[in-house]
Amino acid sequence: MTDYKLGELNTGQSNYQQQLHKINKQNQSKTAQYIGEGATFFLLIVIGAVLVFRAVRRQFKQSQQQQHFMMAITHELKTPIAITKLNLETLQKHRLAEDQQQRLIVNTLQEANRLNSLCNNLLMASRIEAGDYKLILEKIDIAQLLTECVNDFITRFPKRIIKAEINENIFFNGDLLMMQMAINNLLDNAVKYSGKQEDIQINLSQQKNKIHIIIKDAGKGIADEEKEKIFDKFYRVGNEYTKEAKGTGLGLYLSKKITEQHGGNITVTDNTPQGSIFTIELKQNA
Repeated sequence: MTDYKLGELNTGQSNYQQQLHKINKQNQSKTAQYIGEGATFFLLIVIGAVLVFRAVRRQFKQSQQQQHFMMAITHELKTPIAITKLNLETLQKHRLAEDQQQRLIVNTLQEANRLNSLCNNLLMASRIEAGDYKLILEKIDIAQLLTECVNDFITRFPKRIIKAEINENIFFNGDLLMMQMAINNLLDNAVKYSGKQEDIQINLSQQKNKIHIIIKDAGKGIADEEKEKIFDKFYRVGNEYTKEAKGTGLGLYLSKKITEQHGGNITVTDNTPQGSIFTIELKQNA
């Protein structure tokens, strides 16, 4: 259009220079307008593409996590059922000595408890996700609760080295069932990812109005870049060691959610010389 207007312009006109300046100015204005519009549309396309890419990647990641969760949960459900069935069939078909019967019964009860804990985790995760669970607050003797949880794990895993240092008469206003679940999930995590000859240490202390529940293991530890991710739903540390351990990726997620609902926080740091330290910090007047 600029070339056309310049071609139509008569050099003999008295206002030729004025018209020429006007045409060039209009050309520059239109050029700047087209460049601005093109850059804007290009920027919008790039932003849209980035957002779509992130959404697709996030959806793909969630889909992978859910697929891994379904595989893990299937295995976690089938294993105790198969062991329980085998033990009961053995008791039904064979006359065993009293000590052998008791050993099978204890093993069956352990698998039933494991199955019950798994179902409780699934139900609680679903209720927390839906915002359907309200805390039932009561005065809890944290020392007694932690002692009972530790004794239960000592009974379930008699060959594991579990040491506890628990200060008595520490009370907290919270939900007994949920706090028990949070502690059990942390203890279960320590048992899963520690070797059979490695110590698991539990400590309960109070400093002013803050309560600290500390669980130390001497396992392989957690890489710095994964310390935050381990509290995500369905997430499991992606190395060969942890893949061999059983789990659904719900335990630490629930422990964090429960702690946060009680106004506290949970952190993980490195143990020395190896392993991890999980710390729950609660305010006594929460």
